[in-house]
Amino acid sequence: MRYRLYSRLGLSNSAITRIFSLSLATNWLGYILLAGVVCAFGVIQLPAKWGIGVLALRLTGFGLLLCIAAYLWLCAFAKRRRWSVKGQTLVLPSLPMAGAQLVASCVNWLAMAAIIFILLNYRVDFPLVLGVLLVSSIAGVIVHIPAGIGVLEGVFVAMLGGGHLSHGSIIAALLAYRAIYFIAPLLLAIMLYLWLEGRAKTLREKNLRQ
Repeated sequence: MRYRLYSRLGLSNSAITRIFSLSLATNWLGYILLAGVVCAFGVIQLPAKWGIGVLALRLTGFGLLLCIAAYLWLCAFAKRRRWSVKGQTLVLPSLPMAGAQLVASCVNWLAMAAIIFILLNYRVDFPLVLGVLLVSSIAGVIVHIPAGIGVLEGVFVAMLGGGHLSHGSIIAALLAYRAIYFIAPLLLAIMLYLWLEGRAKTLREKNLRQ
């Protein structure tokens, strides 16, 4: 849908590719930063049956933080700023843009965790909720399930269930989270998309004149 809309607005394939690349990179840069902090400082402990010990988790966290440091260093000091990948040109952003990427993405991930934290009635520490959310998100990517349906719930139940939180209360909170974070914005986006589709021809002509 995004590709169709961008194309109708007059953007070239290369411009659309750069938009998609920037969007994906921004999302995962914030994830890597927060996951690095959560893992490196021992905020979470994975279930023993997962086979990942505390040391491995902390080393993974420091490795993720090094990746972010390397990215920021490249954005600040790299002499080569462009790469060609399968005929598409990717441009390394400036350091201020990289900082903006990290801030925007971290705010998004923290907002997701904050919604779940509130829906759980503050009965779990916020850093732990954030850590479990990050684990469930990467698990959802690995198993290729859209929006992590079932995976999010399974990870939260595995890591938070059995204590002072019942499985039912966790599932209820996550269902409400999906309605707030996914369904409500989706309905708004559909209305906005239909409005833009109706104005696409006019906006395209305006963009071409510019």
